[in-house]
Amino acid sequence: MISLVGAGPGAADLLTLRALRCLQRADVIFYDRLVDPEVLAHARPGAERIYVGKAVGACDWPQERIDAVIVAAALQGKRVVRLKSGDPGIFGRATEELAAARRHGIPTEIVPGVTAASAAGAALGRALTERGETDRLVLATGTCRPGDDAPDWGAMLMPGTTLALYMGVSQAARIEANLLAAGVPDRASVEIVSHASGADQRIVTCCLGTLARTVRRQGVENPAIIVIRRPKGELSCSALHPLRRVG
Repeated sequence: MISLVGAGPGAADLLTLRALRCLQRADVIFYDRLVDPEVLAHARPGAERIYVGKAVGACDWPQERIDAVIVAAALQGKRVVRLKSGDPGIFGRATEELAAARRHGIPTEIVPGVTAASAAGAALGRALTERGETDRLVLATGTCRPGDDAPDWGAMLMPGTTLALYMGVSQAARIEANLLAAGVPDRASVEIVSHASGADQRIVTCCLGTLARTVRRQGVENPAIIVIRRPKGELSCSALHPLRRVG
């Protein structure tokens, strides 16, 4: 059995009970770079813990190698947990790992986790949707595979929408340009939550027209969620958070 388990956005106490049970039954846990060590502390004593983290520009653990090692462990009869930050089904490369397991007839399960956008909304102290203002929530990636066209974020951010962009700070200039070209007001509210729910959580706010400059000047880094609101009433960012402190 291979269980793809969501570790949540960071804080260990955001683990689900099902995720906790999987960790306490596992023989081997293959875990991502962004999984908090406190989450791993809940694993069964004696369980093998193997780091398979990937970072931009590093290829020690390409996806094909991860697929191979989790399949090999399961074929040895081990109870395998593939521990992923956030929710495995949201930008978590779950499709490739499920396909690899199924090619070998290995039973699989997905254990959902709290996704980073939800943690970002909680950090901001408000809902990501608001009745009558933002009745649509779009989750999108800010970073694509090399060579792929960037998503059309502007087409996603229609009036009445909250757009949550995962891992997008390195593409801040492209995101800003794309949205402005699509007619999104330069005063649209932007809130960036890095390390949501973690001890080093940080919130930075700005208007869309200053997104790239703000990311650069404030040194904002991934993991981060960029939350852009475009209410039906097109409120300005100053009206939404006039006194928000950076950091």
